[in-house]
Amino acid sequence: MALNKIKGLKIDEKERITVDYVKGILQPTPTCETWNQIWNFQAKPDDLLIATYPKAGTTWTQEIVDLIQNKGDTDISKRAPIYIRIPFIEWIIPEIGSGLERANVMPSPRTLKTHLPIDLLPPSFLEKNCKIIYVARNPKDNMVSYYHFQRMNKTLPDPGTWEEYFENFLTGKVCWGSWYDHVKGWWEAKDKHQILYLFYEDMKKNPKREIQKLAEFMGNNLHDEVLDKIVHHTAFDVMKQNPMTNYTLISTAIMDHSVSPFMRKGAVGDWKNYFTVAQNERFDEDYKKNMANTSLTFHFQF
Repeated sequence: MALNKIKGLKIDEKERITVDYVKGILQPTPTCETWNQIWNFQAKPDDLLIATYPKAGTTWTQEIVDLIQNKGDTDISKRAPIYIRIPFIEWIIPEIGSGLERANVMPSPRTLKTHLPIDLLPPSFLEKNCKIIYVARNPKDNMVSYYHFQRMNKTLPDPGTWEEYFENFLTGKVCWGSWYDHVKGWWEAKDKHQILYLFYEDMKKNPKREIQKLAEFMGNNLHDEVLDKIVHHTAFDVMKQNPMTNYTLISTAIMDHSVSPFMRKGAVGDWKNYFTVAQNERFDEDYKKNMANTSLTFHFQF
């Protein structure tokens, strides 16, 4: 595997942000350059953190959480794009700026977002016993979604071909590291801290039940009609048309939706359209080996 595939340094992709390592985990270079500030971020006890591996339902969860906090008032959720409402603490994105700086000037209570694995999480979140929502998605769909996201997002390395990306994902040579380490690390932490661990597939199958779970975890008791309103407003097709959630307000120089929309399919089982028989067999073998030591299980289709 060529190094330039990892670093995003293909000749025709010079405008893309390069990556480097933080404690063995690939990260966009701006994250690496500000790592000390990120690691030393001071959480507050009433902070709420949404943590996910990239492309595991992050934006969906953010919008649900914002609506729960606003008792289902969709007008309040239109006050700003989701990436302004809920800062992404470890990333600096052109046009948006530093999530860390935005978080530091936000009034409490704050809702924040991260893709960091548990080992790289700023220690103050756990020290202050913050509530954390973690969402995990089955790795086959997660891989496909992340691949298309990297194709359209210039703030991440070019993913190369699907075949190259398949290998990079399996070996954890993608930003935010190994999917296996990520989901297992947070799973192991959930019984020691205030972590609500949810699954993307459960959210797709029974959104009302999972939103109710989220509301209760957050200390909100919502009536049925409010829950139904949140379910409708956060349905994939509704969010895909919502400029506050679909990232279309960011310039095409950064996210090119003509390559692949930010909100692409939001489906369970789309991996079947990409995995060859050989890739699927290889993945299943790798999955069995890497998940042998955990009680964590995933659904790959309905």
